[in-house]
Amino acid sequence: MSVRKKDQLLSLFNGSLIDLPSPSSLSYFWNFGSLLGVFLGIQIVTGLFLAMQFSGDVNLSFDSIIHIMRDVNSGWLLRVMHANGASFFFLFMFIHIGRGLYYGSYRFIKTWLSGVTILLLSMATAFLGYVLPWGQMSFWAATVITNLLSAIPYVGVLLVEWVWGGFSVGNPTLTRFFSFHFILPFIILFMVILHLVFLHETGSSNPLGVNSNLDKIMFHPYFSLKDVYGFMILFMLYFSVCYMSPYIFMDVENFMTSNPMITPTHIQPEWYFLFAYTILRSISSKIGGVIALFMSVLMYYFLPFFFSFRFRSIQFYNFIQYMYWYFLANWLLLTWIGACEVDYPYMQLGMFFSFMYFYIILMMGIGSIMEDNLM
Repeated sequence: MSVRKKDQLLSLFNGSLIDLPSPSSLSYFWNFGSLLGVFLGIQIVTGLFLAMQFSGDVNLSFDSIIHIMRDVNSGWLLRVMHANGASFFFLFMFIHIGRGLYYGSYRFIKTWLSGVTILLLSMATAFLGYVLPWGQMSFWAATVITNLLSAIPYVGVLLVEWVWGGFSVGNPTLTRFFSFHFILPFIILFMVILHLVFLHETGSSNPLGVNSNLDKIMFHPYFSLKDVYGFMILFMLYFSVCYMSPYIFMDVENFMTSNPMITPTHIQPEWYFLFAYTILRSISSKIGGVIALFMSVLMYYFLPFFFSFRFRSIQFYNFIQYMYWYFLANWLLLTWIGACEVDYPYMQLGMFFSFMYFYIILMMGIGSIMEDNLM
């Protein structure tokens, strides 16, 4: 590589990371973006090594997981790091999105839309990975979720059979899921790079909600050290879970091999899907439930065009701020209800909180217009 090319790369690195002007008021809530990048790397690396020992066959997949846990050197650690890393990844992503919603990051339209796309791709990747162990819950989760495609008029049944590779969930389904689960993280990585490029075009938002060009300091050493401190704290928590409670996020049903003849008493997805799962099962109409399920995530695409705040941060709007905390509490309640059985009173509560999930966002959009007109 020529000296000139090295100088160009060094200046690009300095300009993007070391000398990057950043708002001086950034708090620790801005650490979660970098943490997401680190955990994405952990997921890709651990997944790559797990794929070397995994067999994508319905007769061998469950046994290959046991082989990884018992026979492969440090295989148990790679597996629990990968499984628990997904939970930590989504926890940080939800905090990252919640912070962006509170402080008005959706004003940066390209950055926000690319971030929502990363969320959708991550949810698809996590679902595909949940199926791969081919345990009891994996098999029935795949059966239930893929059956939702049959609600699409005219082509639904053909689409389901195409996804299954046959007339039921079987070996072609698992093979396809394994292929997509392997390739999607690299697509997510590409979207993350785009996300960072768009972020560097506009700069970060900040707690004050003011123009970030007015008060900036260098990224290094002020925020780089803050990121390192955040890494140390959260890695302690992450490895404490991996070593001391490695199966805390796993379902007991998935420790049994799949049996198409026995349906689990309560089929439920991982905790980070429970809010959407509650919305799905709260609507009696199949097509209505599927639409509500997709809209529970797709609605974030419309926030930059639906919210019209004069000030970037919603902390300056009393009504909107109250609605935001109601929305957060409602999301937590939906997550809790999704883990409960479909029975009284959880079914009725799920219907109510599913309605409130969309109603609160609607009221926040209307309230933003009204409060701006009154100010």
